[in-house]
Amino acid sequence: MVAYLITLTVLLTGATVGKIVPLQQFPADSTAVAADTAQQTAEQVTDFSGQQRVEDLLRSRPQPEAFRGHLYELTRHPHRAGTARNREVRDYITEVSRQAGLEVAHYDYDVWLAEPGEVRVSIVSPDTLHLPLTERVVGIDPDTGHPELPHGWNAYSGSGEVTAEVVYANYGRREDFALLAEMGIDVRGKIVLARYGGNFRGFKAKYAEAAGASGLIIYTDPANGGYVNGPVYPDGIYSSASAIQRGSLLTLNYFGDPLTPFEAALPVETDSTVRRLHPDDVDFHTIPVTPIGYGAAEYIFTRMLGERLAPESWRGGFPFPYRLTGGRDLLVHLSVNQPQGLKPITNVVATVQGSEFPDEWIILGSHYDAWGFGTTDPNSGTAMLLTLTETLGEMVRAGYAPRRSIKIAHWDAEEYLMIGSTEWVEQLREELGAKAVAYINADMSVTGSRFGASASPSLKQAVIDASKAVMHPDTGGSLYESWHQNPDTAEPPIGNLGGGSDHVPLYMHAGIPSTSVGLYGSVPIYHTNYDTFWFYETHLDSTFRYGPALTAYYGILSTRLANAPIIPYDLGRYGSDLHHHLNTLNIRARELDRQTVPDDLFILADTLALLGRQAETELRQRTETLSPENIVCINRELIQLERTFLDEQGMPFGGWFRSVYASINPFDGYANWMLPGLRYTLEESGTREEFDTQAEVLRQAMLRLKNHLEKLPSGC
Repeated sequence: MVAYLITLTVLLTGATVGKIVPLQQFPADSTAVAADTAQQTAEQVTDFSGQQRVEDLLRSRPQPEAFRGHLYELTRHPHRAGTARNREVRDYITEVSRQAGLEVAHYDYDVWLAEPGEVRVSIVSPDTLHLPLTERVVGIDPDTGHPELPHGWNAYSGSGEVTAEVVYANYGRREDFALLAEMGIDVRGKIVLARYGGNFRGFKAKYAEAAGASGLIIYTDPANGGYVNGPVYPDGIYSSASAIQRGSLLTLNYFGDPLTPFEAALPVETDSTVRRLHPDDVDFHTIPVTPIGYGAAEYIFTRMLGERLAPESWRGGFPFPYRLTGGRDLLVHLSVNQPQGLKPITNVVATVQGSEFPDEWIILGSHYDAWGFGTTDPNSGTAMLLTLTETLGEMVRAGYAPRRSIKIAHWDAEEYLMIGSTEWVEQLREELGAKAVAYINADMSVTGSRFGASASPSLKQAVIDASKAVMHPDTGGSLYESWHQNPDTAEPPIGNLGGGSDHVPLYMHAGIPSTSVGLYGSVPIYHTNYDTFWFYETHLDSTFRYGPALTAYYGILSTRLANAPIIPYDLGRYGSDLHHHLNTLNIRARELDRQTVPDDLFILADTLALLGRQAETELRQRTETLSPENIVCINRELIQLERTFLDEQGMPFGGWFRSVYASINPFDGYANWMLPGLRYTLEESGTREEFDTQAEVLRQAMLRLKNHLEKLPSGC
């Protein structure tokens, strides 16, 4: 099953260099020998007394060979969601998890997915030129010639064809189209040309269509990850002229399967009660949209002869003037024929059952589907989780069992807009509400040397503390030391979660404390056909040491959360972070000349901070004397803390977004909005009554949190 095994030559300097060795060079029974060795190792490891012993094993067991082997196997073929190739990846993940000894469950759904179909872009006047729509094959990277690689495309584009003049719209943001209108540039009936960056690509389509455009072409500008930034692929990490960023365009006011909002899209054959919308009743984009590389875009830009020059801030990296219009003589033809239909997808969830609190879940996850090979996005994270799966499995075979259950989830169809994870959350909403302690997201998590994290308040301290327990592969110091480099700050820069990955349904819809942690680097070629194993090994990590380091980190963080008698939430952080976010809202309100946040919310936030710190102190002091019944009751209360921020009515911009604490920015899709109900009324110039309504919604959530915090020290 595994086509290659890996040996590592250890140099005198301590560096390691990977060498692929064909399987046939090993003895015929090498698989059995490896299994015997693992069993012997497991039998030698029988002392799991204390968390420190567990962490020693988590640091020592993960090896570069295992991470590299998984990454290679996962990325042998392009594997888009809904295809046979992606089901092969599903089966590989399942087999590895079962061989490791974990319980494995499949969660199947039938969801509405788009296919690449056919795309054509041509200049038809003043001359005729068919523009390239796929990446150039590069001989040094054999994967780039794979026959199953698709052309550039954007999922959920409208189908149709149009021939029209061209308007340049910068990043295609709402404010960019507003400025075009202010400058008297008419977009109606035109093909908009917009560069990647600044917002989620789907909003470029949404705002272009709203402005009356008849089509949209999205390109990667040389200044946004191209030759302006450094050497391009294959000589460097930056996008070459033919690199094309694929991706979804969905901008619905809910996530998941477009046809089943708020409801799991269970398979048609097994559950006929699922209420599916008709596709005509879903707010899909109707105009044709496609991405191109900057090599193709240059052919259009050099033919644009309109009189108006673009504002300075709109100018990218091309060495010629950026014009707002192409003029009447420049006509571009855009044609998209994109089939869409129901396709099967599968989430794979592997479980290490908890010994004392099996119904309290620590969930780790990453998606496994990709637009192409997906070596960095997402499968660097998938390979890391499989390496952790094998490490935990080895420990379990030797007798280890965490107190709480640890679930390792592999989501399908994330690239289409978090579909697999959302369907799982919608299917298990009530169970997750009662059992989920934390979610740790590993999407695209092993791409470089820079350690970083974003988290909900209650997990921030645990995330920081775990970074002190793992050495950085490059520095000889801890991950924490590489992360916290500013002596003027009390802690490293830990962010707040935004959009763009599978934490969204768990955190912003189900209210599960979440974090996204990784060893990160710049990957401008993401979502292109160049995100290959060769690219990863050549430009990101030739030694494959970052994967094992992050494996150790994920193992330590998850087992600390799983093994602590009392769930180790950062209780004081709720109030202090709320105070900060309220202050940030007031700054924005003054910028917009709008009303500010009521003073009592600041007072309440400070009260929550004090109560949280007091509860932490008292619980720490009393842990050893608490009865098992009290511990269960306290943990039940702790699990509900984040749920106090859920509002059944949801946000004014979409009822699916139920957290009054955190959401995506509904106007760009990527950035976070803290206290989103209030923020929305500020940005949309809502009435004072609307602002006061959202302030009251937040106030009630904060009072619910206060009630829970007050209960904790008494042991329920």
